[in-house]
Amino acid sequence: MSTEGKKEGEVISLRRYPVKSMGGEELTAVRVGSQGVVGDRHFAFRDAETGKIVSAKYPAKWGKIFSLPVSWVRSPEESKEPVVRFQLPGGEWRRSDDPSAAEPLGALFGRKVSLLSSALDTVSLEEYWPDIEGLAHREATTDEKMPPGTFFDAAPIHLVTTATLRTLRELYPEGLFEARRFRPNFVIALPEGERGFVENGWVGKRLRIGDSLRLEITMGCGRCVMTTLPQGDLPQDPGILRTAARHNHAEVGVYAKVLSEGWVWRGAPVQLEES
Repeated sequence: MSTEGKKEGEVISLRRYPVKSMGGEELTAVRVGSQGVVGDRHFAFRDAETGKIVSAKYPAKWGKIFSLPVSWVRSPEESKEPVVRFQLPGGEWRRSDDPSAAEPLGALFGRKVSLLSSALDTVSLEEYWPDIEGLAHREATTDEKMPPGTFFDAAPIHLVTTATLRTLRELYPEGLFEARRFRPNFVIALPEGERGFVENGWVGKRLRIGDSLRLEITMGCGRCVMTTLPQGDLPQDPGILRTAARHNHAEVGVYAKVLSEGWVWRGAPVQLEES
């Protein structure tokens, strides 16, 4: 296979989410290892009763976690024992190295939870499916397995293009299709004239980002109820998910696995490798 390819676009946003389902952080550059963006979904909370991972995919039970801000005290780039802090609704900050850090969240949810800094071999979460035509389930809650040893839903890298976001805005002008609704690691800017769900055509292909990072696009990213939840100034809007379901099988963006590690920065070129 040739590693030369045509330039598709460039990275305009880099994000990671230190604690699963909590707030994310915008980066200017980041290292991507074999297990994804360093520091992404490094921590997660676990329901002490069911053993399942706390996720806003089940908003009736865990939705309050979605709006809680997170920041690093010691990031994974700085320490082999990283420490994160998160803010409670009342404004108090708690650190992950505090043995009682999870107690106030248990009070917030009405359920005892623990904070995990390493994933288990067998782990799952609960996902609520709203009553929207085109979803795999409707008005149901399912048990979803996660990749062993990670806190990811399906794959270590998630990316979306500006072409997809532009297309969704045109299909549903009332909706605020901001990238942060979809919690990607990378937003890739394509030429202004590009329309359509471009990254659908990348599935099974390989991308080079920056100097050395190479990804294999594995599948489309099926969306869930989290895309409809309010985030900061973004209102709750079921039309976001309904539009994706109606026009693209409820997929927005794609998942990828890492073929070779490397650094990514804002402005890094993105090339689609030729077979």
